[in-house]
Amino acid sequence: MKTTLLILFLLCTSAAFGQAQASISSQAQPAVFADHPQHAAPHAMATETPIAGGATDAYAYEHGEQPLWQFGPVKEEIPLGDVAREYRKEKAGLKKSGIAFEKQGS
Repeated sequence: MKTTLLILFLLCTSAAFGQAQASISSQAQPAVFADHPQHAAPHAMATETPIAGGATDAYAYEHGEQPLWQFGPVKEEIPLGDVAREYRKEKAGLKKSGIAFEKQGS
């Protein structure tokens, strides 16, 4: 027990000493940004490089129509009203409680 209290005391005193020696000022200091005068100056563009890699003529693409089977099946959405009617029918068909309590709790 004594050793636990001693260790706790040492930790607390070292934490307090660390806070007392902090050199953080409470005065507000404005942010100072570095000045880069050439950042927005006009300059030459970089050379074009293809994303796919290799030479510029190594990648080719074609324009045209694609068949509909490539896009997958079209999912027909069920209207929200129909979904609500189905839920109402399910709820009406459920078994209801035989006992209804008038008062619950105290």
